[in-house]
Amino acid sequence: MSDILILNGRLVDPANGLDAERDVLLRHGRVAAVEMPGGLRVAKAKETIDAKGMIVAPGLVDVHVHLREPGQTYKESIKTGTAAAAAGGFTSVVAMPNTVPVNDTVARLEWMLDAARGACVKLFAMPAATFGSMGEEITDFHELQRAGAVGFTDDGKPVLLDRVMRAALVAAAGIGVPVSQHAEDTRLTGGCSMNAGPVAFRLGLRGMTVEAESKIVERDIRLLKDIEQHDGLRPHLHVQHVSTAKAMEAIRQAKRDGLHVTCEVAPHHFTLTDEAIGEYDTNAKMNPPLRNDADRLAMIAGLMDGTVDCIATDHAPHALFEKEQEFERAPNGITGLETALGLALRVLHKGNGMPISRVIELMSTQPAGIVSLEGRGTLRVDSFADVVVFDPAAEWNFEAAKTRSKSRNTPFDGAPMLGRVVTTISEGTVVYRG
Repeated sequence: MSDILILNGRLVDPANGLDAERDVLLRHGRVAAVEMPGGLRVAKAKETIDAKGMIVAPGLVDVHVHLREPGQTYKESIKTGTAAAAAGGFTSVVAMPNTVPVNDTVARLEWMLDAARGACVKLFAMPAATFGSMGEEITDFHELQRAGAVGFTDDGKPVLLDRVMRAALVAAAGIGVPVSQHAEDTRLTGGCSMNAGPVAFRLGLRGMTVEAESKIVERDIRLLKDIEQHDGLRPHLHVQHVSTAKAMEAIRQAKRDGLHVTCEVAPHHFTLTDEAIGEYDTNAKMNPPLRNDADRLAMIAGLMDGTVDCIATDHAPHALFEKEQEFERAPNGITGLETALGLALRVLHKGNGMPISRVIELMSTQPAGIVSLEGRGTLRVDSFADVVVFDPAAEWNFEAAKTRSKSRNTPFDGAPMLGRVVTTISEGTVVYRG
């Protein structure tokens, strides 16, 4: 950690309503000063970064990543996954619990968060909502929160039983953290490997209907209403990787009704459709699956109108040998930490006119708020010195061969990107230089 002076950049800090040229001084891992250009000329620092022509923003926050450690480090480790995060401009990531064994105890959570794992950005975690992510008995929310949990989820598996999901929402409401739900009624998706529709029909594959997602979202919203009415609590439901227009509309209505519902959308769901599968390309296989163009446009509409609270990557690395098999047998998931900003700027900013400040809000300020990361998602004085400096005009193509992840399972190899990360700083330490 050293003092860093960032000069001549365009500071975009949605939390403070700031989008203007500013100089920034980072000292002892915190933001020490934000001044008009030239206002920090007398300040001394061990390193000076000239950010002329660049955007200086609070470090990006991803509330949904899979780092595979413990148990599957041949795919990814906390060290390599956070290195990929840093290259993508992320300074905080939230790890999902579907490790081997499942992260469902204080001992496992503390092991994951220990500095010995080698994380180069700030690592947070959501332990499992139920023991073993089996959906039958909720874990010890109070003790896990005291050990550092920022929420709870059985991600990869939905909590199907009403009584168990209700118990999870009540327990989480009591300590002020969200329950994140993978919205999939697995009773409707057995044997399915992609979206139900003409592409699945052409390929001869069984498809997941939109109702498999929307039914769980609608059920969870009903539980929220019931808990508010009968328990006097206000649970926070966070819907992961929304992919269908029907689920998006249910969330939109729940927000109108005043319920505490937030949601995320992944870059692949606002960029690609199921046509990307082509001739059984397993790098385009994920869950929820790529949908049709009407659903893709509904994701963009939700991002534009404020229904969607954040962009999350669902970074899910897999080894080459796992993806190089029959489509139906290959595992779900793609990597995403190094392509998220480039896709958001290309598709949302350039393609749909979203202001860059709104992109930063969706990728930093608001995700930090969802999991209550105090002092992150902003560059106000005394906040953590988490910063991303990027060139908003840079056009480039992603090369999977150069990824910092252990895995290369991405449908975006060779895809055009807009906006390139130049420097990432985590708590005052430079963790990436482009």
